[in-house]
Amino acid sequence: MTSKEIRQSFLDFFASKEHKIVPSAPMVIKDDPTLMFTNAGMNQWKNIVLGNDPIKHPRIANSQKCLRVSGKHNDLEEVGHDTYHHTMFEMLGNWSFGDYFKAEAIAWAWEYLTDVLKLDKNRLYVTVFEGAPTENLGRDDEAAEIWAKYINPNRIIDGNKHDNFWEMGDTGPCGPCSEIHIDLRPNSEREKIDGKDLVNKDNPLVIEIWNNVFMQYNRKADGSLEPLPKKVIDTGMGFERLCVAVQGKTSNYDTDVFQPLLKAIGEICNCTYNKEAKTDIAMRVIADHIRTIAFAITDGQLPSNAKAGYVIRRILRRAVRYGYTFLNQRTAFLYKLIPALIDNMGEAYPELKHGQTLIEKVIKEEEDAFLRTLEKGISLLDKVMDETKKQKRTEISGVDAFTLYDTYGFPLDLTELILKENGLTLNINDFNAEMQKQKERARNAAAVETGDWVILREGETVFVGYDCLESETQILRYRKMTTKGKEYYQLVLSKTPFYAEMGGQVGDTGALLCDNKIIEIKDTKRENNLPVHIVGYLPTDVTATFTAKVDTRRRAAIEANHSATHLLHEALRELLGEHVEQKGSYVSPEALRFDFSHFQKVTPEEIRKVEHMVNQKIRENYLLDEHRNIPISDAKAMGAIALFGEKYDDNVRVIRYGTSVELCGGTHVKATGNIGMLRVTAEYSIAAGVRRIEAITGEAVEDLIDDMQDMQIAVREMFNNTPDTIAAIQKSLDENVDMRKKIEAFMTERALQLRDAMLQRAEDINGVKVIRHIGNESPDMFKAIVPYFKGKFADVKFMFVAGTIYENKPNLTVFLSLPMVEAGFHAGNMVREAAKYIQGGGGGQVFMATAGGKNPDGMDEAVAKVIEFVK
Repeated sequence: MTSKEIRQSFLDFFASKEHKIVPSAPMVIKDDPTLMFTNAGMNQWKNIVLGNDPIKHPRIANSQKCLRVSGKHNDLEEVGHDTYHHTMFEMLGNWSFGDYFKAEAIAWAWEYLTDVLKLDKNRLYVTVFEGAPTENLGRDDEAAEIWAKYINPNRIIDGNKHDNFWEMGDTGPCGPCSEIHIDLRPNSEREKIDGKDLVNKDNPLVIEIWNNVFMQYNRKADGSLEPLPKKVIDTGMGFERLCVAVQGKTSNYDTDVFQPLLKAIGEICNCTYNKEAKTDIAMRVIADHIRTIAFAITDGQLPSNAKAGYVIRRILRRAVRYGYTFLNQRTAFLYKLIPALIDNMGEAYPELKHGQTLIEKVIKEEEDAFLRTLEKGISLLDKVMDETKKQKRTEISGVDAFTLYDTYGFPLDLTELILKENGLTLNINDFNAEMQKQKERARNAAAVETGDWVILREGETVFVGYDCLESETQILRYRKMTTKGKEYYQLVLSKTPFYAEMGGQVGDTGALLCDNKIIEIKDTKRENNLPVHIVGYLPTDVTATFTAKVDTRRRAAIEANHSATHLLHEALRELLGEHVEQKGSYVSPEALRFDFSHFQKVTPEEIRKVEHMVNQKIRENYLLDEHRNIPISDAKAMGAIALFGEKYDDNVRVIRYGTSVELCGGTHVKATGNIGMLRVTAEYSIAAGVRRIEAITGEAVEDLIDDMQDMQIAVREMFNNTPDTIAAIQKSLDENVDMRKKIEAFMTERALQLRDAMLQRAEDINGVKVIRHIGNESPDMFKAIVPYFKGKFADVKFMFVAGTIYENKPNLTVFLSLPMVEAGFHAGNMVREAAKYIQGGGGGQVFMATAGGKNPDGMDEAVAKVIEFVK
């Protein structure tokens, strides 16, 4: 079976078991502050498991693209060194929400593996949770008894809590799990050592292929467990590993999932897989990482220096680094692999083909930038090595290596490789100490203590903020949060007009009112699909009925900016072309930000046209045409564009103003006239093929116009209110140029006079012709004099020292002829010593140096100090 056939067989099997087959969610998560990436198939169902979302389908199955760069067996730096761990991978999974449980999950797993895929039953082993007495948890005898119906009990292995008890996090749903392992070793090896003894022992040929999680508990903040009201089945099977087993291979990279990529790498980099260990590792790293990078970009996550973007940049740079070090790639090459990736995975994931141009451009720009960084890092490392050798040491400081790593992005292993080639070593303990300090700083900055929810009432929040900005409400639950020593509370309300931050729109602020008391709501966030209201303290009576009131002026400004974003998107597509797609947005009361795909700068003329097009729509005062909870197929029929990389429910909300039609859950103006006016304030690139526009609306535009008008009036007054201000300014500039030329001519003449006068004062000190000068000229005057001295005294020992006090600032200039330099004098060293007398510093080359200072009274001593070197 090909990998495509294996994937389809899994989906067909669970469809036959009455499972709803759903598409993969985006790998990049945008509206969950607890996760940056989908790292397991269950991520998109987390809110159902937590009880925050209703159960629409009790049985679900899919193939989910996932990304892991940390955790059990998933250290990024290890990927490529073995043949079965990855950053991006596909997870085949089936779920039950309050429907079937252990008996059906185990039976169907066995049926699929042994009846459908025909895997050898004698090569399979299963694990069950052995129990944890310290938590009063017994062995999962229920799972063991069910497995005994299908597999020899000798193949049922007890597993510890680390391997066989799954937890969503420090708190939340959890439960025992049962792993299915397969022994892929040749029979000769199996006869020597029983596969049972190699399960979970990191043997590359005795591997876990499927994990069945039985969620039956909820862990509270104090560590205790309570039963889940509705039990959940959550299974995950590594697609790449399954292909190894079915296709009779011994490595994920030998399957048809990776072979086309490895072949393309070999052709581009002129290398062959399975010839040399270091080359193989590099090729595996690149084959793995290019998938991750491409899928992240299609899901809207561009490489950057922050959060999820930093993870993708780090993965991309690791691939470049392995190509640079082991495959001798000195120019960009990763982007050339995208056609091979699309040929292999484009059918299952059409977003790859759709975004091909953008993916290639972004990757190439990132590669070029990092290759420049590598060159700079090597140059800096050369200097460090030179200094180390001069000091007759063989070990460079770990602090220096960490600076290269942290500030310049220069990889540690490349530093170690270059040092080894130069007979040097690295103090790795110092490096690790610096790394630990950085991690502690980051950990302390992000540390949040979360209390348990105190549930006052059962129920779900009803959002009424589309229709009103004030409503009566009660607190359903609350919890205390502590971060950086400050305490605050999260409230979940029964009914709320407050919009919780999502989709690029910031959360509402306002107040809770009760008995003439006002509790400020500082922000509204969304956590696990719960709208949580942030307050500094709890009301005296948390069971009371409150009035929830949104800050109406702030909301109006947010709505104006959000609706303007829709009009801006439409205008850009109309003017620049339909290749324009939203790549990100941010909407606040102050301004809007809109990121979009476009491969060149938007010209000032185009920006002006876009502004006019949007403002025309604003003046036409289109009424809000809102469609709530309609099937996504109907929304698409209306003209709404579903963006790749976004996750949509079966039913969606459509916002339409005239011909502008968007899928959107945000808040909007009742008519476009309420926006007032739009003005673009900035346009620039944020990545290859992605531009950003910043703009303002309404009162902010009024303020901008007022500022510009005030400036215009002030400038006109500077030119005596002349009718043609521009002509007056141009005339002034022209006169300024003429005046500068006259001044320069005068200064040149003055410099010649000064030069001749100084020549008359030349003196001989110990065989050195010395010209010293103290005056009040600009230091720039000596730029015309020194070249003359350089030519006139090329063959004799000559020194020129000038101390000037210009605009009450002391300046020192020293020039030495070539014979002086050859005699061992150094202008930079002389100036550094003398500058102490004027409370300053400076330096320069061996033949010429300058210094500035703060103390004019020390000038005589400074000049004397320079003369002293000659004496």
